[in-house]
Amino acid sequence: MTPEGTSDRPAVACSENGPYIVKRLEHLRNSKGETLPTRATIALCRCGHSSKKPFCDGTHAKVGFSSVRESDRDIQRRKDYVGKGITIHDNRTICSHAGFCTSRLKTVFRMDAKPWIDPDGADAAAIIETVRQCPSGALSYSIDGVEHRDQDREPTITVSKNGPLYVTGGVQMEDASGLQPPSREHYALCRCGASKNKPFCDGSHWQVKFQDEKN
Repeated sequence: MTPEGTSDRPAVACSENGPYIVKRLEHLRNSKGETLPTRATIALCRCGHSSKKPFCDGTHAKVGFSSVRESDRDIQRRKDYVGKGITIHDNRTICSHAGFCTSRLKTVFRMDAKPWIDPDGADAAAIIETVRQCPSGALSYSIDGVEHRDQDREPTITVSKNGPLYVTGGVQMEDASGLQPPSREHYALCRCGASKNKPFCDGSHWQVKFQDEKN
């Protein structure tokens, strides 16, 4: 992984009312596991209307895409669920609603219960395995007061099926507003254009029925 702060570190810049400008990224793939072409600089669609997804074709200008973040929720806000052997930290503001947690460990992540997280609903190993699958950085955990959130991975952007861009491996995010993801190692960027929490995904691709059959 490229050390933080070095000039050759992969980066993704959130251009105003335009695409994501990705620099120095070697690993770009789609949900099928296929490798997609990269160059020193590439532009990835974030308006949702490009005919060349995941790449930008300039359609954002035609559809009047706005990159304004409409949500005023604190990007760092989270709630702690304290269990006997593990504490689960949950940040609803950046959740991309991928559903990995609720589908894989229903005894802990319970859609129809309050509180919705039960840290004693499974053993710590199962919780850790599930939390590590969270693509947005919304979930993390602590054991004995030590928080675990990030992983050691190659800088990669994965185009999820009909959903956001999953950024992993410490790809630096550059936004003119200074907004930064709580986890600098992994986060989910909206590519349907409908998120109220731009540039982050908020699950709106489900509501607008965003489709990208090629990827």
